Amino acid sequence: MSDKTATPASSVLDRVLVLELVRVTEAAAVAASKLIGRGDEKAADHAAVEGMRKAFDELYIDGTVVIGEGERDEAPMLYIGEKVGGAPGKGPKIDIALDPLEGTTITAKAGPNALAVLAAAEKGCLLNAPDVYMDKLAVGPGYPEGIIDLAKTPSENVKAVAEAKGVQPNEIIVCVLDRPRHADLIAELRELGCGIQLIPDGDVAGVIAVTDPDTTVDIYMGQGGAPEGVLAAAALRCVGGQFNGRLVFRNDDEKARARKWGIDDLNRIYKLEDLAKGDCIFAATGVTDGSLLDGVKRLRGGKMTTESVVMRASSGTVRWVRGEHRTN
Repeated sequence: MSDKTATPASSVLDRVLVLELVRVTEAAAVAASKLIGRGDEKAADHAAVEGMRKAFDELYIDGTVVIGEGERDEAPMLYIGEKVGGAPGKGPKIDIALDPLEGTTITAKAGPNALAVLAAAEKGCLLNAPDVYMDKLAVGPGYPEGIIDLAKTPSENVKAVAEAKGVQPNEIIVCVLDRPRHADLIAELRELGCGIQLIPDGDVAGVIAVTDPDTTVDIYMGQGGAPEGVLAAAALRCVGGQFNGRLVFRNDDEKARARKWGIDDLNRIYKLEDLAKGDCIFAATGVTDGSLLDGVKRLRGGKMTTESVVMRASSGTVRWVRGEHRTN
């Protein structure tokens, strides 16, 4: 079966760091929450980035952003290659993939499932994914290894999962980003009679949904951002499941960007451990209410609450963290 085999604990990723990283996603979520429903995507993202950057400065780590807000000339903070943490040259060397606000449009419109997310692993254990699209295919734990395959059609993958689950294909629910580029995919799934959960944004939460029986989602399919694919893969490494990803290039510039980050096989189908290997930590805090986490709530008396989840691959531990914060 595909359930996660034992992953050795990292001597670099200290147990204390697991909960310390939640403070980082909490800071980003709280900062972004002030812009919920304000219609300004850039301001919400900027607030989350600033909140996350300041929180990193308080951690005793020597961190490097391997997936972030873009390349240095595109992003003033949390750019790819930026050093973060309060102990450069002294603390544990950690690679970090992050999205301070996964769901900028969601936040601007006060929609569901906006998150602040990050993943951390030992140096070299997270794929330096270029900022391009990625074809994604994911299922949760409990299936035979290789049950999904991006080289096969959507129908073939649905039928394989249905057979393993002991149900008919029309009883399978597939999560898909609601985008025009998915028109053919959606039409094929409709022909099979599948249930389709269309989400407006936030495909990290969409992928993670396959691991939670309460969501009723069996499979995640479709194109989304490659950096978000690495973040989702880190979460699946912690809780089990299978993932396939294949980079999608729209022009020669995107192909050149991939080669710059050491990617030579542009047609490669990446499996879970190709994207996130070894021991890793995944943390997320809800910005708006969603299927995975509740959003930031502002209470009377100058307080607010946050809900977060933090996972670690070596232990398979999933912790749900509810925080109460003073706003003054």
